[in-house]
Amino acid sequence: MSVEKTAARDVVRVMNKHVLNPAMLHLAGRKYFYASTIHHEGRRSGTEYRTPVVAERVADGFLVPLPYGERVDWVRNLLANGHGTLDHDGQTHSIAAPTIVRASTAVAELPPRKRRTFERVGVKSYLHLNLDDE
Repeated sequence: MSVEKTAARDVVRVMNKHVLNPAMLHLAGRKYFYASTIHHEGRRSGTEYRTPVVAERVADGFLVPLPYGERVDWVRNLLANGHGTLDHDGQTHSIAAPTIVRASTAVAELPPRKRRTFERVGVKSYLHLNLDDE
């Protein structure tokens, strides 16, 4: 990825973190809304956090596209702690054993429309969340 694209993506990521995400948390995870909420604990601080994400239901859990890459704080927190919860479509799910999955593997589980959308925005990896509550 070029330096310009990376810089632009970082600007969008920071704006989303401080402006859009707090607004999204009012609706994320509710029934019929497209976004979900991941609850996770800070890997060093132990502070509880909530992050709005797009989560797609798959056979054995959820796939979350990572448009900003794998090094964002909420992903690092989940990977370090190995668990959290996900509010999705009005239900709360315990999630465990999150793993990074390459797009080439993950897209086979996605509906064609979602696959095209995520490919168009350059998603190269996904976070796979296993359900711990079923």
